[in-house]
Amino acid sequence: MASEAPLAVPPTLPTKRIVSKAHLDVWLSSATHSHVVAFVEELNDSVVGVKLTDEVPCSPAVDALVSVLEAVEQLYHDTPPVDNGGSRFGNPAFRDFYDKVASSTAELHAEVPGLDAAYVNELSVYFCECWGNRTRVDYGSGMELNFLCWLLCLKKLGVLTKDDGKAVVIKVFWRYMRVARLLQTGYWLEPAGSHGAQGLDDYHFAVFIFGSAQLKGHKYLRPKCIHDAEILEEFSKDYMYLAYIQFINSIKTASLRWHSPMLDDISGVKTWDKVNQGMVKMYCAEVLAKLPVAQHFLFGSLLPYPDAPELDAHVEEAGVHADEHGHLHVRGEAQFGDCCGIAIPAPFAAAEVQKHGAGGVAGVPRELGTGSTVRRIPFD
Repeated sequence: MASEAPLAVPPTLPTKRIVSKAHLDVWLSSATHSHVVAFVEELNDSVVGVKLTDEVPCSPAVDALVSVLEAVEQLYHDTPPVDNGGSRFGNPAFRDFYDKVASSTAELHAEVPGLDAAYVNELSVYFCECWGNRTRVDYGSGMELNFLCWLLCLKKLGVLTKDDGKAVVIKVFWRYMRVARLLQTGYWLEPAGSHGAQGLDDYHFAVFIFGSAQLKGHKYLRPKCIHDAEILEEFSKDYMYLAYIQFINSIKTASLRWHSPMLDDISGVKTWDKVNQGMVKMYCAEVLAKLPVAQHFLFGSLLPYPDAPELDAHVEEAGVHADEHGHLHVRGEAQFGDCCGIAIPAPFAAAEVQKHGAGGVAGVPRELGTGSTVRRIPFD
């Protein structure tokens, strides 16, 4: 992963710019879009054949990022869920956690070596949003994308170098995944825009990209192995794809065919190479190019949106308006009705309700993967 010289541009707080199909088209043909795709592909290529348990050299910058994530995890433990009256939806304690992260961003970024302090406020916007949305108390692939944007900005600022790619995925991204799962399980974050079986996963996408890259060229394991519980048990410690499938199985009953049909279909592909290629293409099509997700992309000085005054001048004519969920709607674009307006309880909330009844809230699980205390729930 090549490093980049610090940019000679003044920092600006990232904001949303995509408010219509026309804005989306500008984004898809922009240099920023190309940089995001290239960054994902670089990280993907860096972990081909690499296990989570392999010894991976870490630069001081990578070590510092891991420490930052450890500090965020501690903030979670210091901010336990509150009694929410048996509600199956997002726990309001998440907002307290979010505020603690926001108030700590300057201190956390100060620990990152080589970081220009002038850009901390800009970086902090991506960093805060990568944990979930404070207003809606939800989490989706857009939040995961914010984390990747945070890493990309650090690359653009020269903090991360060409030698960090492998460690960024194996150490930093995987640690982020573990912390993000703690928040989802502990605060019962609602899936952002998820309608269950219609998506690849309720919360994440990039984990399947990097996870399938790890398995490319494996001598024995094939994509269909995700249906073998013994293989998942033995190899989940080495491969994030298998670890995440095991986690999904720990909270949902029946087979992947019913609650995660796309993952089930993908398991029929013959090689991990094909799976990985398909995952990258699907990410570009279903995350970066879909208006319900792309409308939340944040643009600043490090990830700029092209000048498009002719589009901004006609936002009102396009019938663009924001609803109470913070989603932008465009007249005549019906797909927006699919991304919001329907409250969807977290699967973890459903599991706890089944275990303890609607009136009780038990302790929450603390880890991702084997040993989770989350109860399995019937698929409906």
